[in-house]
Amino acid sequence: MRALILYVVLLCSGCAHVAQDNWTGKDKAQHYFSSAVLAAAGSEISQHQNHSHGQNLRFGFLFSLSFGVGKELYDSRSAGSGWSWKDLSWDVAGAASGIALWNLSQ
Repeated sequence: MRALILYVVLLCSGCAHVAQDNWTGKDKAQHYFSSAVLAAAGSEISQHQNHSHGQNLRFGFLFSLSFGVGKELYDSRSAGSGWSWKDLSWDVAGAASGIALWNLSQ
């Protein structure tokens, strides 16, 4: 997990194309809810692979965040809307919520 965070920070420290967006808005809700669904789905997939409970939680969280980081990388290209730390924050919050809800359902 720490390696992923370090990788993202190093990768994006040179991002010149950063979005000028707000903390709220329609796209933030989409980031939150899609990340929650992806995290729960990733945990369920991991469970069907007979992994431990902890591995299920980690896999679901990282599975979800991989989509969020990929989306921000795509946005950071010159023709995109720009890298958004705010979008990524909503992705993290959604992934954590999705993991928590999946964990409660077990």
